[in-house]
Amino acid sequence: MSPFSWLSVDDTPRESSPFINIIDQDQENYYDGKNMALFEEEMESNPMVSSLLNKLANYTNLTQGVTEHEEYEEGVTKVRVKGPQMGTFIGVYLPCMQNILGVILFLRLTWIVGTAGILESFAVVVMCCTCTMLTAISMSAIATNGVVPAGGSYYMISRSLGPEFGGAVGLCFYLGTTFAGSMYILGTIEILLTYIVPNAAVFVAETKEDESVALLNNMRVYGTCCLALMALVVFVGVKYVNKLSLVFLACVVLSIMAIYAGVIKTAIEPPNFPICLLGNRSLQNHNFEKCMKTEERNNQTHTTKLWDLFCDSPYLNATCDDYFIRNNVTEIQGIPGLLSGVIKDNLWSEYGPSGMLVEKKDQLSVPAKDKSRNINLPYVFNDISTFFTLIVGIYFPSVTGIMAGSNRSGDLRDAQRSIPTGTILAIATTSFLYMTCVVLFGACIEGVVLRDKFGDSVKKNLVIGTLAWPSPWVIVIGSFFSCCGAGLQSLTGAPRLLQAIARDGIVPFLQVFGHGKANGEPTWALLMTAGICEIGILIASLDEVAPILSMFFLMCYLFVNLACAVQTLLGTPNWRPRFKFYHWTLSFLGMSLCLSLMFICSWYYALVAMCIAGCIYKYIEYRGAEKEWGDGIRGLSLNAARYALIRLEEAPPHTKNWRPQLLVLLKLDSDLGVKHPRLLSLTTQLKAGKGLTIVSSVLEGTYMSLGAQAKTAEQVRAAMHSERTKGFCHVVASSNLRDGFSHLIQSAGLGGMKHNTVLMAWPGAWKQAQDTYPWKNFIETVRETTSAHQALLVAKNIDRFPSNQDRLGEGTIDVWWIVHDGGLLMLLPFLLRQHKVWRKCKMRIFSVAQMDDNSIQMKKDLQMFLYQLRLNAEVEVVEMVSSYSPTCISNYITDESRSSIKRKSLPESAWLFGDTGVALPQAQLIHDRNTKSHANLNNKAAVSPEHHMTWTKDKLIAERNRNRAEPNMGVKDLFNLKPYLNLFCRNQSNVRRMHTAVKLNEVVVNKSQGAQLVLLNMPGPPKNKGGDENYMEFLEVLMDGLDRVLLVRGGGREVITIYS
Repeated sequence: MSPFSWLSVDDTPRESSPFINIIDQDQENYYDGKNMALFEEEMESNPMVSSLLNKLANYTNLTQGVTEHEEYEEGVTKVRVKGPQMGTFIGVYLPCMQNILGVILFLRLTWIVGTAGILESFAVVVMCCTCTMLTAISMSAIATNGVVPAGGSYYMISRSLGPEFGGAVGLCFYLGTTFAGSMYILGTIEILLTYIVPNAAVFVAETKEDESVALLNNMRVYGTCCLALMALVVFVGVKYVNKLSLVFLACVVLSIMAIYAGVIKTAIEPPNFPICLLGNRSLQNHNFEKCMKTEERNNQTHTTKLWDLFCDSPYLNATCDDYFIRNNVTEIQGIPGLLSGVIKDNLWSEYGPSGMLVEKKDQLSVPAKDKSRNINLPYVFNDISTFFTLIVGIYFPSVTGIMAGSNRSGDLRDAQRSIPTGTILAIATTSFLYMTCVVLFGACIEGVVLRDKFGDSVKKNLVIGTLAWPSPWVIVIGSFFSCCGAGLQSLTGAPRLLQAIARDGIVPFLQVFGHGKANGEPTWALLMTAGICEIGILIASLDEVAPILSMFFLMCYLFVNLACAVQTLLGTPNWRPRFKFYHWTLSFLGMSLCLSLMFICSWYYALVAMCIAGCIYKYIEYRGAEKEWGDGIRGLSLNAARYALIRLEEAPPHTKNWRPQLLVLLKLDSDLGVKHPRLLSLTTQLKAGKGLTIVSSVLEGTYMSLGAQAKTAEQVRAAMHSERTKGFCHVVASSNLRDGFSHLIQSAGLGGMKHNTVLMAWPGAWKQAQDTYPWKNFIETVRETTSAHQALLVAKNIDRFPSNQDRLGEGTIDVWWIVHDGGLLMLLPFLLRQHKVWRKCKMRIFSVAQMDDNSIQMKKDLQMFLYQLRLNAEVEVVEMVSSYSPTCISNYITDESRSSIKRKSLPESAWLFGDTGVALPQAQLIHDRNTKSHANLNNKAAVSPEHHMTWTKDKLIAERNRNRAEPNMGVKDLFNLKPYLNLFCRNQSNVRRMHTAVKLNEVVVNKSQGAQLVLLNMPGPPKNKGGDENYMEFLEVLMDGLDRVLLVRGGGREVITIYS
């Protein structure tokens, strides 16, 4: 057979190939002719480039939007033909223009110019327009850094700064859009009741004092009705809103054109809008026709309607207002025209309190004797107190709406080109319009008319309408429909924004608003929006609602700038905007300007908005769904972590900053479940969420077979979540547990963030184990932590330790300070008592005194030492006298706990390190040269010197009795026992250690059997591995009879200090 016969196309079996192993005939035929057989096994997870490009070409970022809703409502599914979409002008420029130019321009800009003056008004416009321009630059950079689905600013911020910031700012933007709907509806009703049908008021004021209250109530009633009507239109179908949008846009354009046409006409022929002044005070002229006190009719003097307003009767001898008598009435033109020079009078501001009369400063006036003001007189006065910051808050909503283009990114032919160009051009155009309007209004209209908010001095005409050509009704009708359209757009956009946030799943309590009608219409979100919008309508004042939505929009714009600045400074590889005219300094300037404007507008509203955003942020952080969107905050965290790790590498931590950085060694059962979850509870109680915690375990096997399980470590992470352990999970696969734990001790952590303490459970069933592997693994782990200069904590009976839900009402934490371990024994109870589980437990410290120690002085020294350490604990010194002193016995217990000063006074050469690895002072090595206990070795000639004996407590008692019963042996007989001398010394060493363990255990059990937790110094393992089993016996005897024990072994450095 040919070696290439596997390439044949007949039915004969193909020769197996090391590169191709296909069972499915269809799949095999699929790859024939693809010339990609080498990568055949990769195709399932990694698609071919052609397939990838095909998917990208067919990708659409359109959410289920208006087109789908219209088709559903009409019951017709249209065949989609991919045709030319909207360009920059239709898709971005005009929508932004429509959203930016609105109610403030028509209803408040003239009043702003008259109150703040041309210079300050111009400064406000420049400041606000600069803010939006800088925000647009930042938004353009973000919008051109990849595809932006419909969702606008929320999508951009959430994907740039993460779900916490995205959710907080998204909800703020939603609230801003909703309150904008309230503002537009209030503007609509104000135009309707003030300028179109003033007689339609439901509430009519009987007195002058009740007029403001009646106006507010009328606004509430008509506003609620208008809101219900608009919500019904949106609910029935957004197709009607979209079809009317062109009408609303036409109204805005015609109104702007009428204003500029009127300005040009004033230079040629100013319109006739006379205003009446009494002295220098402006009068409301909608109740009289002639601006005169009296008039001549048939050679007789008759009083006018103006006389009736200031006098108690229409007769010439009537009693009149003093100011009316002293001053003459003057009629001047309210629109003197562009060339009149009135611009000089309107340069400066005219702020004042509520109720202040609107006066023409350069007009002659004789003050009245009676300074009190009768509110029933027809003067024009301020309805609110005016100041600069109020002007900023009211004006800023007029420059919002710059996100309209980014919200339509799915409808654009080339979104990455259209969004920057259209948005920036729209802002530039509207900025030019606002700046020129400020100057032209001040140059054409008399100051007292500008300050007349509701046009009372020009027969209840809209002030900006008096300037329009050919008729004021062009502006009135145009502004009315413009406000209606803007309100409908807000009620259409806000519910969809709330629905997008709800469907992202980052705010759990908003899940219900993600549902809607079968066609995707956000019904529940619309009801929520209408409810919030009603709150703004109940406020009933456009001047009070405007600063509220200014806060929310400024908050949104602030975070757009922050997102761009963070992404630019981080320089992440994915940050490649097509829009190149941006810089992080511009974004930072825009962010600073937004923050400044927030506090300029209203510092208390700014604090409330920031608190709302902060609460939403913390809620999403702790309760929201975890999302990974590759946001900039995570990148910022990585950079900050890298910087901090590098700094930590520069020098080891000072004793003041030392805290246990835990490596928790967990053992898993056959189902990969955690054997001792209470070990994680102890970790949580010890750390309280601070410092480094690495929860680790080892899977026996190869990485190829267990790699996926090691990476996910689902059950370990679930246990950490259940026990509220904050830290990192690190599970490795190794051929055996011993090597795995060794690797973890050596390599866990990164840089300066490495563990310094190992926490593990005591192998409780080591005696019953069939093999010696468990306890040998334990001892090797102890040896490795010692070699690595790391502290070791071993918990006995870990399953009896309290859980995080337990509260230990009383009891003690007993510390048996036998050898100085750097202060870790003192530090651990202090850390445990910071947690609510151990908070009510008292701390007791026991120290052991030898025969030659002064117990009283030792207690005083220890109390002083604890006082200097700022630790509150009861101190007790226990005298432990050995009742058994065999030959060559050496007391294991040292007196280092007497005082750190006494230890430091000993010369370094006075300390020895025995087999246990624990420092022993020479003064405590008690040698007995008597060798009579060696006599019994004659009877043990059959014992091999290599034989190993395990010492238990029973063997200790038997050896003790044997030593007492046997006769003495002479020194000369020892020369005959040289082969057994090593064995004898080892046995005697084990006797000494077991004796120490028994005696110390008796003392500890006597004093601390009822303690909630006992902390003991842990002796080190023997250097000779032949004594490992004896070492385990010693520890077992030492902890016998105690419920909860924590063996502590220091890492070889001081961890607590008396200095500040």
